[in-house]
Amino acid sequence: MLNNRIQLNREYDENGYFVVRNYFSAPEVSSLRTVILKFHELWKQDNAEFYQQEAFNSSLITGSQYLANEDRIALFNFISSKKMMEAVQTVITNKPAFMNTQLFFNPVNPTQKDFWHRDCQYDYDVEGQKRIIHDTQVVHLRVPLFDELGMELVPGTHKRWDNEEEFNVRQEEKGRDSTEDLSTGKKIPLAAGDLLVFSADMIHRGLYGMDRLALDVLVFDVADDYIDYVDDDCLPDVAMLEHINDPRLYKNTIELKSAG
Repeated sequence: MLNNRIQLNREYDENGYFVVRNYFSAPEVSSLRTVILKFHELWKQDNAEFYQQEAFNSSLITGSQYLANEDRIALFNFISSKKMMEAVQTVITNKPAFMNTQLFFNPVNPTQKDFWHRDCQYDYDVEGQKRIIHDTQVVHLRVPLFDELGMELVPGTHKRWDNEEEFNVRQEEKGRDSTEDLSTGKKIPLAAGDLLVFSADMIHRGLYGMDRLALDVLVFDVADDYIDYVDDDCLPDVAMLEHINDPRLYKNTIELKSAG
């Protein structure tokens, strides 16, 4: 369990992320990997052209399309396990809610490069992005299933706007490209069993290479208006909730949906 949550909260508040090494045991990672690989193989078959041409991630892992109920329950139990919930509540101390899951892997095309972004840039213009990084909070919890190169993050950008170099590269302005290196980037290599918690809206990029296969769990504070981003099919139904050891994370989301 996390024995230094105050320090980790301080790190997240200051830098926008924290990493815990060897947080999950080999059996925990192995069990999770088994379920995730079932999803991944079926998803690749169903999205063969997209996978071959440009894909580097998939989403809606907890949905019903590719996983049987037994595997979905196992995944729900991992996501809301004591270890995961301690990490979540280190950052979101009010009422955390489940948003989604994503799976990150290497693109098939070897010339495809990783790129800098803030998650919010895909939904908001520049002025909206400036507001979002101060007003709301979406958190990624990344669980690598194999050793990988990890992530590159720009510390502190969960609270501050881009400097000139960062903006031009991220937004591809003034002849710059989002795949270029940033002088402010910090590489965080990850191994199976590690946990990386980081702000969705800080400047970041995944690093392609090695055996990259990482599960990201996205959570948000119920005070923030992100319920429209939640797919109903990715939530446990009433029968499944009975088999989830700690269903609070999902119940908070379900309550928000009901209220809406």
